[in-house]
Amino acid sequence: MSTPAALVLEDGRIFRGEAYGATGVSLGEVVFCTAMTGYQETLTDPSYHGQIVVATAPQIGNTGWNDEDDESKKIHVAGYVVRDPARVPSNWRSRRSLDDELTNQGIVGIAGVDTRTITRHIREQGAMRAGLFSGDGLADVDSMVAQVQASPRMKGADLSGAVSTGETYVVPADGDRRFRVAALDLGIKFNTPRMMAARGIETHVMPVGSTVDDLLAVEPDGVFLANGPGDPETQAHAIELTKAVLERRVPLFGICFGNQILGRALGMGTYKMRYGHRGINVPVIEAATGRVAITAQNHGFALEGEAGQRLDTPFGAAEVSHYCPNDGTVEGLRCLEVPAFSVQYHPEAAAGPHDAAPLFDEFAALMDTAYKSGGKG
Repeated sequence: MSTPAALVLEDGRIFRGEAYGATGVSLGEVVFCTAMTGYQETLTDPSYHGQIVVATAPQIGNTGWNDEDDESKKIHVAGYVVRDPARVPSNWRSRRSLDDELTNQGIVGIAGVDTRTITRHIREQGAMRAGLFSGDGLADVDSMVAQVQASPRMKGADLSGAVSTGETYVVPADGDRRFRVAALDLGIKFNTPRMMAARGIETHVMPVGSTVDDLLAVEPDGVFLANGPGDPETQAHAIELTKAVLERRVPLFGICFGNQILGRALGMGTYKMRYGHRGINVPVIEAATGRVAITAQNHGFALEGEAGQRLDTPFGAAEVSHYCPNDGTVEGLRCLEVPAFSVQYHPEAAAGPHDAAPLFDEFAALMDTAYKSGGKG
């Protein structure tokens, strides 16, 4: 016999279904992800920390859960909402079912709900606080809504410390080392150092509280600002650290949260998006060339600005290098007088499109140019 469950939104809307994964109560911001594949990568992406994720694809769990595709050491979502869970997983790498893995890691979920209706509601009303409740007590609607409304909002949330590494670790280069990079771990995914390693880059993944002296102590050829969860406005330390890196002209590359951190270091503002970009088919246009890339994205905040905008910053001129044609969102920055650039999307995406993978080559080229010119450090 199935266990009853409910997804309760802060505006009082309730969707009832059955428990999927662990039973209990979990609170967070409800968002939707449009990816039809890669649910394991989504669930283990630290950028989803504190969020209840609605899968828009109708059937989830077809390929089970394997031991190779995790993007971090654990599942980070606050909860998972699906319509039709696969009855039997089928894949040669599968080791257990998605339901079993959610249960093993204590992730509360719900199945058998109309995810299309939920998604349309979020699109119309915006991402909001929500709660997943399963087991007893589902008849007390007022109590469930009150718990949701008393939970923290994502706006103003400082979450990077909850997902960052506790101590520095090193991911070696594949073969001969060409460069060494200090990566500030705001919620880094496993595939980022792997992508760098394939290009001869040794990555020192460092805690979010690291100082500029900590970063420079490893004698890096470049600095990387990782993706991560929460409100970029709360990241005063990371922003000041980025300013210090720019002042020293160390080549810098940022992804997603790192793009927002660089933008704020340059003097730009950020804002909470209505429902964000979460999926693996988001178009991005390079302003200078008009070239289109299909990208993987996961962000609920964005930089204030517009396509092709030139910026006068404390570090010289910069520009909005990329934008999303769907809504005009800033998707990339490029500094013109210091060696730094960033993108809002995920060139390391797996599963996802690989149009943006050459950005890691661009970072390597930037470090190579700085090394040859003697401009680093």
